[in-house]
Amino acid sequence: MNNFEYVHADGLESAATFMAGHAEAKFIGGGTNLVDLMKYNVEKPTALVDLNRLSLREVEEMPDGGVRIGALVTNSDVAYHSLISARYPLLSRAILAGASAQLRNKATTGGNLLQRTRCVYFYDTAVPCNKREPGTGCPAKEGVNRSLAILGTSVACIATHPSDMCVALAALGATVQVTGSKGDRSIPFAEFHRLPGDQPEIDTTLQHGEVVTSVDLPAIGFAGHSAYVKVRDRQSYAFALISVAAGLELTDGLITQAGVALGGVAHKPWRNAQLEQELLIGKPANRDTWHIFQQALLAGAHGFGENDFKLKLAPVTVVRALEQAAHEGAQA
Repeated sequence: MNNFEYVHADGLESAATFMAGHAEAKFIGGGTNLVDLMKYNVEKPTALVDLNRLSLREVEEMPDGGVRIGALVTNSDVAYHSLISARYPLLSRAILAGASAQLRNKATTGGNLLQRTRCVYFYDTAVPCNKREPGTGCPAKEGVNRSLAILGTSVACIATHPSDMCVALAALGATVQVTGSKGDRSIPFAEFHRLPGDQPEIDTTLQHGEVVTSVDLPAIGFAGHSAYVKVRDRQSYAFALISVAAGLELTDGLITQAGVALGGVAHKPWRNAQLEQELLIGKPANRDTWHIFQQALLAGAHGFGENDFKLKLAPVTVVRALEQAAHEGAQA
């Protein structure tokens, strides 16, 4: 691990000011991913700006009926908070399906959004990786790719985003609030993470020095009909091969609102709100609807050898999640 400067931020303004003068500095909250990457020499920040003294630890109702989650609220506190478990069970279930209890007790909401891929080539500094060192290549395409992407890939990268929490936030249509030296911004969750394109080293649309202050949830949380289905190699402490967060609002058997997002398949949580509008809204909540939707949602999926099985696993998982959401309520 390289030497670095360590700074406690006493306020958002001072944190942004410090970052503006340090191009290679990083913010740190729980550090459950960043510190690992530093130990592997994947991340080599010249300075760490510790945000833990900031007052970003509240979960509170907003005037529009939604809920605001502070960026420093731990994953455990989000999952077990009464407002979240009652009104957004999809989010609670997704968080509890990820990592271990010890990590959830330390990991923060903002940090969860910013965690980086678990591709083995990204972590191994002895091999090329476009995401770690742009322009060096992507050996994953012909190599060990069992856990990697089948959607939204590029010539440069087939990495996947590892978060469970973010899949639920995508399905819920959350908004990310950020601030920096140029002021505040609200970023729709669908626009927060990027597909790799020809710049796979850039994970999000955050600008350098901007810090996540909260994640805002809309008033509708699919409390009555939601499911998070995660398929993985073992029951606990494993990243998703395929995960699906599905939320529905139903009236007389017809779908009036929907949010469906996939994890383990792309560089970001995969959701297509336009397809939801065209193929789910106003349609009956039955298997015919689910099959038509999953075919459109997964159109263009492409495997790379070891992960070809995902082409068959993903459709089944989408149908299973929607079936559970419609008929069984909130499911693990």
